[in-house]
Amino acid sequence: MKTKKIPMRMCVICHTSKPKKELVRIVRGVDGEISLDLTGRLNGRGAYICPSDDCMTKMCNSKRLGKIFETEVSDEVYSQLADRLATYLNENGGGTIG
Repeated sequence: MKTKKIPMRMCVICHTSKPKKELVRIVRGVDGEISLDLTGRLNGRGAYICPSDDCMTKMCNSKRLGKIFETEVSDEVYSQLADRLATYLNENGGGTIG
């Protein structure tokens, strides 16, 4: 019996490869809005980050999403992403995403 292939993705902040379900997807939709994609199914350009305080802090400080999505990302958007992720992880016990 064949082993099922697990999709791997790389965190854009710390550059560690992990299974897709262990990372959080941030997406820039076709309308240009940047949001947290907890289902992994939203249309648009996606970037993955570790669901850790360290990677979230580095993401907000380095402004890396602006470079990845080739657009200006305001501090308010970074704050909203961090708050939404923290809320989700607190409600779900910090388990896997999706």
